[in-house]
Amino acid sequence: MTACFTKENTSGFKNALIIEARGLELLRSTLVSSGIQELKVPEVQSVNEQTLTIECILSSTASPSQMAQFGRGLAKLHKVEQMAFGLAYDNYIGLNPQKNEVTDNWGQFFVDQRLGYQVSLIHKAPIRDAFQSTLEQVKEPLIAFLNEHCAHPSLVHGDLWSGNALFDQTDCWLIDPAAYVADREVDLAMTELFGGFTADFYRAYDAEYPRSKAYASKKIIYNLYHYLNHYNLFGGSYLSDCRHGFEWLESTFR
Repeated sequence: MTACFTKENTSGFKNALIIEARGLELLRSTLVSSGIQELKVPEVQSVNEQTLTIECILSSTASPSQMAQFGRGLAKLHKVEQMAFGLAYDNYIGLNPQKNEVTDNWGQFFVDQRLGYQVSLIHKAPIRDAFQSTLEQVKEPLIAFLNEHCAHPSLVHGDLWSGNALFDQTDCWLIDPAAYVADREVDLAMTELFGGFTADFYRAYDAEYPRSKAYASKKIIYNLYHYLNHYNLFGGSYLSDCRHGFEWLESTFR
């Protein structure tokens, strides 16, 4: 492969591409060091504040066997046990900052650095205050639930919608990460947010590393983060999804 794809920084954050390159390298080095061959990450050829150049991926439509390969590879990545949750530096989720710290308390991290931070970004005070109030009321049982149902820290892609999974004639590729160490099921939840992943993907994932019994509930919690992020980025069309998520939290954890 040759260096043939260059991405321009249009984010408004000077270090966005540099941070993206760090995420790519974190994923790539973990896959390589763990001997995981089902997934690949493009090598960073050069990066600065203006441009990021990576090796070219001649993408095509995934075959059923490639979807299965992708699911199996992701499960193997998630099986690799990390030392702690979070990340030593902040990164980005789309065009919003993603706050990080290193911690052994997954539930606290997700409630504060994911849900709580996104709520703090909401410009409309009545909506922000209502969501903050609900989050405060459910905080302790929600933290306990997330900690109880997380097996170990896993490196995750962090923004795993179908547009960030590419396929060429033989390989499966991860691009545009918002990588950090988390409960592995944040990645699985996001694959269901907008669709695009087939039954072959989920069957292969579950055969390698079955989803937890609490996954159906965790999917609602984890995708609330992305609904909040999309509401903050794109506006009102995502507000009802956010409200439904907070209503579910209130009815489940109060």
